[in-house]
Amino acid sequence: MSVDGDAGASRRDAYPEQTAAVGKLAPGIGNLGMRTQPVRSPDAMEVVLEVIATGICGTDLHIADEEFPSEPPVTMGHEITGEVAALGADVDPSWLRARVACETYFATCAVCLYCRDGKPNLCARRRSIGSRVDGGFTRWLTIPVQNLWRLPEHVGRHAGALAEPLACVTRCLFDPPVIDPGDRVLVVGPGAMGQLTAQCARAAGGIVTLAGLERDRARLEVAASLGFEVVVAEGEGAELGEFDVVAEASGHEGGARTALGAVRKDGAYVQVGIFGKAIMAMLDTFVYGELVVRSGNASTPSSWRRAMLLLESGLIDLDSLISDVYPLDEWEQAFADTRAGRGLKIVLDPRLPAAGT
Repeated sequence: MSVDGDAGASRRDAYPEQTAAVGKLAPGIGNLGMRTQPVRSPDAMEVVLEVIATGICGTDLHIADEEFPSEPPVTMGHEITGEVAALGADVDPSWLRARVACETYFATCAVCLYCRDGKPNLCARRRSIGSRVDGGFTRWLTIPVQNLWRLPEHVGRHAGALAEPLACVTRCLFDPPVIDPGDRVLVVGPGAMGQLTAQCARAAGGIVTLAGLERDRARLEVAASLGFEVVVAEGEGAELGEFDVVAEASGHEGGARTALGAVRKDGAYVQVGIFGKAIMAMLDTFVYGELVVRSGNASTPSSWRRAMLLLESGLIDLDSLISDVYPLDEWEQAFADTRAGRGLKIVLDPRLPAAGT
């Protein structure tokens, strides 16, 4: 049945007919821009979300550079937090007004080996928001209710956008677990993914060091304020000693060389960052060192459960990682800052007034 909800908030007047959005407008390198798109009324088991913030991810840069598949024209953005504004038929009324984070899969086939194994991230027919289906660089977004996760009250308004990358990190580190209590862990790359990786590794009992380059000093200062040992590497490929577990979170070839050079024999190498292109790496290192190699492609329901438990326990600090908040119409500056490595996690808040108003 349909639900009218709080003061009619589930009706069509709870959201406008159209909304501004930022996305990939056509195939090819670049071709990003703003457009106006309709706000689709929710079908059964769907909701309309009023977006509070959407983070700019490295994957968004890869989409811009034609290094990650997308289906233009499409609204980008998949690191989303928002408030449920309207409910479709058969949705539990308790979702109305809930503050949530969102899984990224709009649809999967539900019947392939991977879907049936609880790994929809590997489904060949997966259609994800922000690349193949309209995503979160907009104010109003219609998505399946099964995508939603309620956020703990202590998580700040914009910081909920980091719940999705947190779920990606828990997929890399905990499915299966690669860190034992007391392990010396090195995280290469102090961006948002590296900072989340460091926090998860510490929650697992690791003794964590976070490494970056001279240009990363401001980011390393954030890590130090969160209690991590930090080190400034003298160039890409620098030698940093031996560690039981090394996680590469920079997504750069030099970071991979640094990480591979720091794993002890019989240790574990975890690839968190995405390169977006071919890189040169000494794969014999895995053989000669008998290394365990792990990674993770996006997230799964189980990795989301772990992420939410870590948040609820207070072991993960998302708020400290939000460095800049831009209104939607300043997306070009936000993308430029992200590409240049300025700040830590930059988000777009579509509810902020446009520049000059």
